Amino acid sequence: MAIESIQAIEAGTKAPDFELKDNHGRTVRLSDFQRPGDHPNDARNVVLVFYPFAFTGVCTGELQALRDELPKFVNDDTQLLAVSNDSMHTLRVFADQEGLEYPLLSDFWPHGEVSRAYGVFDEEKGCAVRGTFVIDKEGVVRWTVVNGLPDARDLNDYVEVLAGL
Repeated sequence: MAIESIQAIEAGTKAPDFELKDNHGRTVRLSDFQRPGDHPNDARNVVLVFYPFAFTGVCTGELQALRDELPKFVNDDTQLLAVSNDSMHTLRVFADQEGLEYPLLSDFWPHGEVSRAYGVFDEEKGCAVRGTFVIDKEGVVRWTVVNGLPDARDLNDYVEVLAGL
């Protein structure tokens, strides 16, 4: 169920670049996946998944489902990035516990800055809502969906959108 109070950026919009630390302390930039210059063949589509909190039921289920279908979301053509407002250290423990081998990015400080840039930060709850953005190799948002906190997303939607890019 999409929520009305959140104003996520729309398809056709240039995706805001960001720089966040992953669960291993490595810096990840969206622009690293859009390289139109020297190495255009290295560019990848990005599935950018915002989720409220690690260690919660729906979030854990969604991230496990992505893990179980990982070749569809991490390959030569696509990179999955999952973002929450948890600390990098919390994300490290969460990834280890759940066997998540894709980057979990910490939008912890400044708190929610990237979530706000994408229009998926819930100011009242202090966390990101369930927003997903499929970003093409040129850095343009091609598809987006935003669900309320209790509502899981359908991975098959992501697969269909990626197939069309």
